[in-house]
Amino acid sequence: MRVMELKSDWGLKNLTAGERRAPPLPGRREVLVEMQAASINFRDYVMVAGGYGRRGGKLPMVPVSDGAGRVVAVGQDVSTLAVNDIVCPNFAQTWIDGALQPDTWKGMLGGYCDGVLQETMLFPEHCVVRAASHLSAVEAATLPCAALTAWSALTTAGIKPGSTILTQGTGGVSLFALQFAKQFGAKVIITSSSDEKLKRARELGADETINYRTEPAWEKRAREIAGPSGIDLVMELAGTLTHSIKAVREEGTVAMIGVLDGPSATIPLGQVVTRAIRLQGVTAGPKRAFEQMMRAVDLHKLRPIYQISGRSLTDAPSAIAQIAKAKHFGKICLEFGSSL
Repeated sequence: MRVMELKSDWGLKNLTAGERRAPPLPGRREVLVEMQAASINFRDYVMVAGGYGRRGGKLPMVPVSDGAGRVVAVGQDVSTLAVNDIVCPNFAQTWIDGALQPDTWKGMLGGYCDGVLQETMLFPEHCVVRAASHLSAVEAATLPCAALTAWSALTTAGIKPGSTILTQGTGGVSLFALQFAKQFGAKVIITSSSDEKLKRARELGADETINYRTEPAWEKRAREIAGPSGIDLVMELAGTLTHSIKAVREEGTVAMIGVLDGPSATIPLGQVVTRAIRLQGVTAGPKRAFEQMMRAVDLHKLRPIYQISGRSLTDAPSAIAQIAKAKHFGKICLEFGSSL
Protein backbone atom coordinates (compact mmCIF):
# COMPACT_ATOMS: atom_id res chain seq x y z
CA MET A 1 0.00 0.00 0.00
CA ARG A 2 1.30 3.44 -0.89
CA VAL A 3 1.43 6.21 1.74
CA MET A 4 3.01 9.61 2.27
CA GLU A 5 5.25 9.48 5.30
CA LEU A 6 8.01 11.10 7.31
CA LYS A 7 10.59 8.36 7.70
CA SER A 8 13.95 9.47 9.06
CA ASP A 9 13.44 13.12 10.00
CA TRP A 10 10.83 15.84 10.46
CA GLY A 11 10.29 18.60 7.90
CA LEU A 12 8.21 19.07 4.78
CA LYS A 13 11.11 18.18 2.49
CA ASN A 14 11.18 14.75 4.15
CA LEU A 15 7.52 13.96 3.43
CA THR A 16 7.80 11.36 0.67
CA ALA A 17 5.94 8.42 -0.86
CA GLY A 18 6.47 5.08 0.84
CA GLU A 19 5.15 1.54 1.08
CA ARG A 20 3.28 0.03 4.01
CA ARG A 21 1.63 -3.33 4.52
CA ALA A 22 -2.04 -3.10 3.50
CA PRO A 23 -4.53 -3.43 6.38
CA PRO A 24 -6.09 -6.87 6.86
CA LEU A 25 -9.74 -7.56 6.14
CA PRO A 26 -11.93 -6.06 8.87
CA GLY A 27 -12.53 -8.06 11.98
CA ARG A 28 -15.51 -7.93 14.30
CA ARG A 29 -17.01 -4.40 14.40
CA GLU A 30 -14.34 -3.01 12.07
CA VAL A 31 -14.58 -1.29 8.69
CA LEU A 32 -12.05 -0.99 5.88
CA VAL A 33 -12.01 2.44 4.23
CA GLU A 34 -10.54 3.43 0.86
CA MET A 35 -9.32 6.95 1.53
CA GLN A 36 -10.38 9.40 -1.19
CA ALA A 37 -9.68 12.90 0.15
CA ALA A 38 -7.86 14.88 2.83
CA SER A 39 -7.98 18.44 4.09
CA ILE A 40 -5.12 20.43 5.56
CA ASN A 41 -5.10 22.16 8.93
CA PHE A 42 -2.42 24.46 10.34
CA ARG A 43 -1.84 21.69 12.86
CA ASP A 44 -0.53 19.51 10.02
CA TYR A 45 2.03 22.15 9.05
CA VAL A 46 3.29 22.37 12.64
CA MET A 47 3.20 18.59 13.10
CA VAL A 48 5.25 17.86 9.98
CA ALA A 49 7.88 20.31 11.24
CA GLY A 50 8.10 18.38 14.52
CA GLY A 51 6.51 21.22 16.46
CA TYR A 52 4.39 19.09 18.80
CA GLY A 53 7.27 17.35 20.56
CA ARG A 54 6.37 14.00 22.08
CA ARG A 55 2.71 14.55 21.20
CA GLY A 56 3.70 14.28 17.56
CA GLY A 57 4.58 10.63 18.02
CA LYS A 58 7.58 8.82 16.61
CA LEU A 59 8.95 8.40 13.11
CA PRO A 60 8.08 6.95 10.69
CA MET A 61 4.71 8.73 10.66
CA VAL A 62 1.91 9.33 8.17
CA PRO A 63 0.73 12.95 8.73
CA VAL A 64 -2.55 14.86 8.20
CA SER A 65 -5.48 14.36 10.54
CA ASP A 66 -8.57 14.99 8.40
CA GLY A 67 -9.85 12.83 5.59
CA ALA A 68 -12.76 10.87 4.20
CA GLY A 69 -13.26 7.78 2.13
CA ARG A 70 -15.53 4.96 1.04
CA VAL A 71 -16.25 1.87 3.09
CA VAL A 72 -15.09 -1.10 1.00
CA ALA A 73 -15.58 -3.92 3.53
CA VAL A 74 -17.27 -4.43 6.88
CA GLY A 75 -16.61 -6.98 9.58
CA GLN A 76 -18.96 -9.13 11.57
CA ASP A 77 -21.53 -7.35 13.77
CA VAL A 78 -21.12 -3.95 12.06
CA SER A 79 -24.60 -2.45 12.32
CA THR A 80 -24.37 1.28 11.57
CA LEU A 81 -22.31 1.31 8.36
CA ALA A 82 -22.43 -0.40 4.97
CA VAL A 83 -20.19 -0.85 1.95
CA ASN A 84 -20.06 2.35 -0.17
CA ASP A 85 -20.87 4.67 2.75
CA ILE A 86 -18.71 7.81 2.79
CA VAL A 87 -17.18 8.18 6.25
CA CYS A 88 -14.83 10.49 8.15
CA PRO A 89 -12.44 9.11 10.74
CA ASN A 90 -12.89 10.88 14.06
CA PHE A 91 -9.81 13.08 14.65
CA ALA A 92 -9.31 11.88 18.24
CA GLN A 93 -10.02 8.17 17.85
CA THR A 94 -10.43 7.45 21.57
CA TRP A 95 -12.55 10.54 22.37
CA ILE A 96 -16.04 9.19 21.94
CA ASP A 97 -18.00 11.29 24.45
CA GLY A 98 -17.58 13.45 27.52
CA ALA A 99 -14.71 15.71 28.48
CA LEU A 100 -11.20 15.85 27.05
CA GLN A 101 -8.94 13.49 29.00
CA PRO A 102 -5.20 13.75 29.79
CA ASP A 103 -4.38 10.97 27.32
CA THR A 104 -6.83 11.88 24.53
CA TRP A 105 -3.93 13.15 22.44
CA LYS A 106 -2.58 9.60 22.14
CA GLY A 107 -5.49 8.76 19.82
CA MET A 108 -5.18 11.78 17.53
CA LEU A 109 -4.65 11.09 13.84
CA GLY A 110 -1.77 12.68 11.95
CA GLY A 111 0.35 12.61 15.12
CA TYR A 112 0.37 10.91 17.67
CA CYS A 113 -1.15 8.18 15.44
CA ASP A 114 -0.69 7.75 11.69
CA GLY A 115 -2.87 10.08 9.63
CA VAL A 116 -4.94 9.85 6.47
CA LEU A 117 -2.34 10.11 3.69
CA GLN A 118 -2.66 6.44 2.82
CA GLU A 119 -4.66 4.37 0.36
CA THR A 120 -6.69 2.32 2.84
CA MET A 121 -7.29 2.44 6.59
CA LEU A 122 -8.87 0.04 9.05
CA PHE A 123 -11.05 1.49 11.83
CA PRO A 124 -13.28 0.29 14.64
CA GLU A 125 -16.87 1.00 13.62
CA HIS A 126 -17.27 3.46 16.49
CA CYS A 127 -14.28 5.58 15.36
CA VAL A 128 -15.78 6.89 12.10
CA VAL A 129 -18.78 9.08 11.30
CA ARG A 130 -20.95 8.60 8.24
CA ALA A 131 -21.06 11.73 6.10
CA ALA A 132 -24.29 13.54 5.28
CA SER A 133 -25.71 12.10 2.06
CA HIS A 134 -25.32 15.33 0.04
CA LEU A 135 -21.57 15.57 0.69
CA SER A 136 -18.79 14.30 -1.55
CA ALA A 137 -15.74 12.68 0.00
CA VAL A 138 -13.69 15.87 -0.39
CA GLU A 139 -16.43 17.93 1.25
CA ALA A 140 -16.67 15.44 4.12
CA ALA A 141 -12.88 15.56 4.55
CA THR A 142 -13.09 19.23 5.58
CA LEU A 143 -15.15 18.47 8.69
CA PRO A 144 -13.29 16.47 11.40
CA CYS A 145 -11.10 19.27 12.84
CA ALA A 146 -12.05 22.65 11.39
CA ALA A 147 -15.81 22.27 11.36
CA LEU A 148 -15.98 20.46 14.70
CA THR A 149 -13.74 23.09 16.32
CA ALA A 150 -16.08 25.85 15.12
CA TRP A 151 -19.13 23.87 16.24
CA SER A 152 -17.65 23.20 19.69
CA ALA A 153 -16.71 26.86 20.17
CA LEU A 154 -20.23 28.03 19.36
CA THR A 155 -22.08 25.41 21.38
CA THR A 156 -19.78 25.75 24.41
CA ALA A 157 -20.33 29.53 24.39
CA GLY A 158 -24.10 29.04 24.25
CA ILE A 159 -24.61 30.87 20.95
CA LYS A 160 -28.30 31.21 20.13
CA PRO A 161 -30.66 33.36 18.04
CA GLY A 162 -29.77 37.00 18.61
CA SER A 163 -26.19 36.34 19.74
CA THR A 164 -23.29 38.16 18.09
CA ILE A 165 -20.00 36.48 17.23
CA LEU A 166 -16.79 37.80 15.71
CA THR A 167 -14.55 35.44 13.78
CA GLN A 168 -11.10 36.18 12.43
CA GLY A 169 -9.89 35.52 8.91
CA THR A 170 -11.37 33.40 6.16
CA GLY A 171 -9.75 30.01 6.74
CA GLY A 172 -11.64 26.81 7.40
CA VAL A 173 -12.55 27.27 11.09
CA SER A 174 -13.63 30.86 10.57
CA LEU A 175 -15.91 30.13 7.62
CA PHE A 176 -17.46 27.15 9.39
CA ALA A 177 -18.11 29.43 12.39
CA LEU A 178 -19.81 31.86 10.01
CA GLN A 179 -21.97 29.14 8.45
CA PHE A 180 -22.97 27.51 11.74
CA ALA A 181 -23.62 30.83 13.50
CA LYS A 182 -26.05 31.85 10.76
CA GLN A 183 -27.83 28.51 11.20
CA PHE A 184 -28.08 29.32 14.92
CA GLY A 185 -29.66 32.70 14.13
CA ALA A 186 -26.66 34.73 15.28
CA LYS A 187 -25.16 37.92 13.89
CA VAL A 188 -21.65 37.49 12.46
CA ILE A 189 -18.80 39.99 12.19
CA ILE A 190 -15.73 38.78 10.27
CA THR A 191 -12.27 40.31 9.93
CA SER A 192 -9.67 39.98 7.18
CA SER A 193 -6.93 41.99 5.51
CA SER A 194 -8.46 41.33 2.07
CA ASP A 195 -11.46 43.27 0.79
CA GLU A 196 -12.01 40.56 -1.84
CA LYS A 197 -12.21 37.86 0.84
CA LEU A 198 -14.54 40.05 2.92
CA LYS A 199 -16.79 40.42 -0.11
CA ARG A 200 -16.95 36.65 -0.45
CA ALA A 201 -17.69 36.34 3.28
CA ARG A 202 -20.63 38.71 2.91
CA GLU A 203 -21.93 36.54 0.10
CA LEU A 204 -21.84 33.61 2.53
CA GLY A 205 -23.95 35.54 5.04
CA ALA A 206 -21.60 37.66 7.14
CA ASP A 207 -23.57 40.62 8.53
CA GLU A 208 -20.60 42.97 8.96
CA THR A 209 -16.97 42.93 7.87
CA ILE A 210 -13.83 44.71 9.06
CA ASN A 211 -10.55 45.06 7.19
CA TYR A 212 -7.98 45.04 9.98
CA ARG A 213 -5.37 46.62 7.72
CA THR A 214 -7.42 49.78 7.32
CA GLU A 215 -8.88 49.46 10.86
CA PRO A 216 -5.89 48.40 13.01
CA ALA A 217 -7.91 49.03 16.18
CA TRP A 218 -10.58 46.69 14.81
CA GLU A 219 -11.90 45.85 18.25
CA LYS A 220 -13.29 49.41 18.59
CA ARG A 221 -15.12 49.15 15.28
CA ALA A 222 -16.42 45.71 16.28
CA ARG A 223 -17.89 47.08 19.53
CA GLU A 224 -19.55 49.90 17.60
CA ILE A 225 -21.12 47.40 15.22
CA ALA A 226 -22.33 45.13 18.03
CA GLY A 227 -23.98 47.95 19.94
CA PRO A 228 -25.05 47.82 23.60
CA SER A 229 -25.55 44.05 23.71
CA GLY A 230 -21.90 43.47 22.75
CA ILE A 231 -20.07 40.53 21.22
CA ASP A 232 -20.84 37.22 22.89
CA LEU A 233 -18.03 35.20 21.33
CA VAL A 234 -14.74 36.02 19.63
CA MET A 235 -13.10 33.23 17.64
CA GLU A 236 -9.42 33.94 18.39
CA LEU A 237 -7.65 32.53 15.36
CA ALA A 238 -5.11 35.18 14.40
CA GLY A 239 -2.80 35.64 17.38
CA THR A 240 -4.44 38.92 18.43
CA LEU A 241 -5.56 37.95 21.91
CA THR A 242 -5.34 41.44 23.43
CA HIS A 243 -7.61 42.84 20.71
CA SER A 244 -10.03 39.94 21.17
CA ILE A 245 -10.27 40.52 24.92
CA LYS A 246 -11.02 44.18 24.32
CA ALA A 247 -13.64 43.31 21.70
CA VAL A 248 -15.74 40.80 23.65
CA ARG A 249 -18.52 41.90 26.00
CA GLU A 250 -18.49 41.56 29.79
CA GLU A 251 -18.87 37.86 30.68
CA GLY A 252 -18.33 36.98 27.02
CA THR A 253 -16.14 34.18 25.68
CA VAL A 254 -12.90 34.27 23.72
CA ALA A 255 -12.43 30.87 22.07
CA MET A 256 -8.69 30.16 21.90
CA ILE A 257 -8.05 28.24 18.69
CA GLY A 258 -5.14 29.63 16.67
CA VAL A 259 -1.55 29.85 17.87
CA LEU A 260 -0.29 31.63 14.78
CA ASP A 261 1.78 34.09 16.83
CA GLY A 262 3.48 31.31 18.76
CA PRO A 263 2.80 29.42 22.01
CA SER A 264 3.03 32.44 24.36
CA ALA A 265 1.02 35.65 24.65
CA THR A 266 0.90 38.80 26.75
CA ILE A 267 -2.66 39.53 27.81
CA PRO A 268 -4.44 42.25 29.80
CA LEU A 269 -5.34 40.14 32.83
CA GLY A 270 -6.99 43.12 34.48
CA GLN A 271 -9.67 43.17 31.80
CA VAL A 272 -10.12 39.42 31.92
CA VAL A 273 -10.74 39.52 35.66
CA THR A 274 -12.71 42.74 36.07
CA ARG A 275 -14.92 42.10 33.03
CA ALA A 276 -15.32 38.38 33.87
CA ILE A 277 -14.18 37.26 30.42
CA ARG A 278 -13.96 33.56 29.75
CA LEU A 279 -10.91 32.26 27.85
CA GLN A 280 -11.88 28.86 26.43
CA GLY A 281 -9.41 26.59 24.69
CA VAL A 282 -11.00 24.53 21.92
CA THR A 283 -9.60 21.31 20.48
CA ALA A 284 -12.10 19.80 18.02
CA GLY A 285 -14.47 17.60 20.06
CA PRO A 286 -15.63 14.05 20.79
CA LYS A 287 -17.30 11.76 18.28
CA ARG A 288 -20.70 12.41 19.89
CA ALA A 289 -20.38 16.13 19.06
CA PHE A 290 -19.17 15.26 15.54
CA GLU A 291 -22.34 13.21 15.00
CA GLN A 292 -24.52 16.05 16.31
CA MET A 293 -22.76 18.49 14.02
CA MET A 294 -23.15 16.14 11.05
CA ARG A 295 -26.90 16.03 11.66
CA ALA A 296 -26.97 19.83 11.46
CA VAL A 297 -24.89 19.74 8.27
CA ASP A 298 -27.39 17.26 6.83
CA LEU A 299 -30.47 19.19 7.96
CA HIS A 300 -29.29 22.51 6.51
CA LYS A 301 -27.52 20.91 3.52
CA LEU A 302 -24.41 22.91 4.41
CA ARG A 303 -21.71 23.01 1.74
CA PRO A 304 -18.13 23.41 2.98
CA ILE A 305 -15.98 26.06 1.29
CA TYR A 306 -12.77 24.57 -0.08
CA GLN A 307 -10.21 24.55 -2.87
CA ILE A 308 -8.57 21.53 -4.46
CA SER A 309 -4.80 21.80 -4.24
CA GLY A 310 -3.88 18.41 -5.65
CA ARG A 311 -5.22 15.23 -7.24
CA SER A 312 -2.60 12.89 -5.83
CA LEU A 313 -1.22 11.97 -2.44
CA THR A 314 2.16 13.11 -3.69
CA ASP A 315 0.75 16.66 -3.85
CA ALA A 316 0.53 16.68 -0.04
CA PRO A 317 3.79 18.59 0.62
CA SER A 318 2.76 21.52 -1.59
CA ALA A 319 -0.76 21.55 -0.11
CA ILE A 320 0.61 21.62 3.44
CA ALA A 321 3.02 24.42 2.50
CA GLN A 322 0.12 26.49 1.15
CA ILE A 323 -1.61 26.80 4.49
CA ALA A 324 1.31 28.77 5.96
CA LYS A 325 0.96 31.37 3.18
CA ALA A 326 -2.59 32.28 4.34
CA LYS A 327 -3.80 32.98 0.80
CA HIS A 328 -6.61 30.43 0.80
CA PHE A 329 -10.34 30.94 1.35
CA GLY A 330 -11.87 28.07 3.31
CA LYS A 331 -10.19 24.68 3.37
CA ILE A 332 -7.21 23.39 1.36
CA CYS A 333 -7.94 19.87 0.11
CA LEU A 334 -6.48 16.92 -1.71
CA GLU A 335 -8.76 14.66 -3.76
CA PHE A 336 -6.88 11.50 -4.61
CA GLY A 337 -9.34 8.64 -4.93
CA SER A 338 -7.54 5.32 -4.89
CA SER A 339 -4.39 6.36 -6.74
CA LEU A 340 -1.23 8.30 -5.95
